[in-house]
Amino acid sequence: MLRFFKKENVPVKVLDSLTYYMIFGTVIGARLGHVFFYEADWYLSHPLEIIQIWKGGLASHGAAVGILIALYLFCRKHKKTYFWILDRIVIVVALAGVFIRTGNLMNSEIFGNPTGLPWAFIFIRDNDIPRHPTQIYEALSYLILFFILLWYYYKKKGAPQSGIIFSWFLIGLFSVRFQIEFLKVPQVEFEKSLTLNLGQSLSIPFIALGIGLLVWIKYHKPSAKS
Repeated sequence: MLRFFKKENVPVKVLDSLTYYMIFGTVIGARLGHVFFYEADWYLSHPLEIIQIWKGGLASHGAAVGILIALYLFCRKHKKTYFWILDRIVIVVALAGVFIRTGNLMNSEIFGNPTGLPWAFIFIRDNDIPRHPTQIYEALSYLILFFILLWYYYKKKGAPQSGIIFSWFLIGLFSVRFQIEFLKVPQVEFEKSLTLNLGQSLSIPFIALGIGLLVWIKYHKPSAKS
């Protein structure tokens, strides 16, 4: 992100501010996403557990919502357009996703269904059943997405058209998430009765938003501020 700011002559102190917005938006959004998407009944009856982020889980879809809200507040403070920051931050977020899923791998969490494939993992927190290393599938997919978005950003002589990078990020990341969810073990009990699990259901609106934005950008004449 520092490279982007230097390339576009944005003061480094603005990046310092952005870092704080991102940290709080990610952690608060991810925690509340898990609380309300996955275990709302339990947490509403044990509200003090909500702030104990070392217990329970964090949800990436909640983090996405938290980041979008935090970045909106950041833009209001620093007089930046919303798409300007979104197009740049999602490149970094794609790379961050690689590290997050690597952490999940090390913690033996969010793993896949049993498989006989030669690259199957036996997770120490589970049992002796070889399973899909879905964390690696996602991490590699996000790494590819990161390089594609980074390439698109730098291939443009000027600034890329507002919203394009953000739109493709939403489509790419959440499409990958939707597909890989078919291989994952359900995270909570009620998901076992669903045709699409919660991760897939929550991914669909983000994919639709990305497609909708691309259509809107195609027919929207960019303004001088874009």
